[in-house]
Amino acid sequence: MKDVRVRFAPSPTGPLHMGGVRTALFNYLLAKQNGGKMILRIEDTDQTRLVPGAEAYIKESLAWTGIKFDEGIDGKGDFGPYKQSERKDIYQKYIRELLDSGKAYYAFDTPENLEEIRKEYETKGERFMYNFATRNQMDNSLSMTSNEVEERLAKGDPYVIRFKIPENQEIAMYDLVRGEVLVNSNTLDDKVLMKSDGLPTYHLANIVDDHLMQISHVIRGEEWLPSLPLHYLLYEAFGWNKPQFAHLPLIMKPVGKGKLSKRDGAKMGFPVFPLQWQDPKTGEIYAGYKEDGYFPESFVNLLALLGWNPGTEQEIFTMDELIELFDLSRVNKSGAKFDPEKAKWFQHQHLQKKSIEELVDLFVPVLQAQLGYTIEGKAIRDYSKKVIELLKDRATFVKDFWEQGAFFFTAPTDYAPKAVKKQWKTQTSDLMQEVIELLKDIEPWEAASIKEKLSDWINTKEIGFGKVMQPLRLSLVGDLKGPDLFVILEMLGKNETLKRIESAVEKLSK
Repeated sequence: MKDVRVRFAPSPTGPLHMGGVRTALFNYLLAKQNGGKMILRIEDTDQTRLVPGAEAYIKESLAWTGIKFDEGIDGKGDFGPYKQSERKDIYQKYIRELLDSGKAYYAFDTPENLEEIRKEYETKGERFMYNFATRNQMDNSLSMTSNEVEERLAKGDPYVIRFKIPENQEIAMYDLVRGEVLVNSNTLDDKVLMKSDGLPTYHLANIVDDHLMQISHVIRGEEWLPSLPLHYLLYEAFGWNKPQFAHLPLIMKPVGKGKLSKRDGAKMGFPVFPLQWQDPKTGEIYAGYKEDGYFPESFVNLLALLGWNPGTEQEIFTMDELIELFDLSRVNKSGAKFDPEKAKWFQHQHLQKKSIEELVDLFVPVLQAQLGYTIEGKAIRDYSKKVIELLKDRATFVKDFWEQGAFFFTAPTDYAPKAVKKQWKTQTSDLMQEVIELLKDIEPWEAASIKEKLSDWINTKEIGFGKVMQPLRLSLVGDLKGPDLFVILEMLGKNETLKRIESAVEKLSK
């Protein structure tokens, strides 16, 4: 494969959707697999839609996922500027080239006039298209003399510049995901290439930048597929070689039809953005995968398999494995339905692959935040390690070690009402007092020893194990959950165990 140069070119008009991150990921995988270059370009020509903080959010999100750039807006690379708003003079040169060659023209039609014409067509049951059939009757340089055009320009009349779509041309295109695509030019309208503010539209800026930055592959979302014929024609109008195109399938809603939106996430309780986002206008906060506890590698893993099939049964991948195996020919044409539970499954699998030491490093800050004070030293690390070893198999997020095992670090202050009602009977307090006396004399304080002595006592008294073990667990944990009870007893230590049983007897006897 020739030198691979790809770009991710988001618009800072809001937070970066997970679909956008997937587009960046697929570009990155192709570049790294082929020893190519990955470029970050900011497409900010639509100044009216820019959102404060969006550009910084995009960069922070991509950094979190581990997608790295060889060139881009941070100063690396020889093809800058990499922000379209800083390339205005460059676009002016190329729009002039199209105007001089007769492949583009000035259009002075006002938005009001265009709306009026559209309504006239609608009353006749037709759809208005600004194209070969109508352009010569419109208020543009095609229907004027050159002197008239110069006068309008000299007066400062507002205008846009449109591309002159050739009439009745079969446009044969090839997409690396969808194969051959054939479109007749008569189905296209004369798109605006330059707006009245002097900035280019996406179509012109995109083509010029991709050519000048020597982009070899354009990998982007399916929503841009209808623009492909226009882009092909623009490459031909300039006489430039085209890059290879690949249009990725949409990420679909978990339930119902349509593509996944931020509203779906807010409604169903899952993130659709890599990082948490607060809308600067409304103040509304949208969840992020990072803040919800996902590892970047599990987020990348789930994105990779949304629309791409490795061709094997393997589902868990590192970034290096994805780079090695990625193949655009295995990208699906149809939309990929997002499953929030599958996202959690990926997270669970990646957590299970982490070493206990890694998880301790991640858990200690969570623990400190929950306890409200700093804890340091080998003792707390060793203790946390034991807790994590006990809970790891059932954990999906690092926060689960606290949610499932807070009782290892702090005594319960209340008790699950249903568990109390079911397990704490009239005679239970007296029974627990006997357990306290028994436990006081057990040495060594180890799970096996405690189990042996307590089991012998229960058998001697001829009472059911449940009548002792369940209230005992309730006393120590505050609920009927948790790992092996005798391991809990050993880890809490004799003094803490006795204190908790005594507290439970005092509170629950009332």
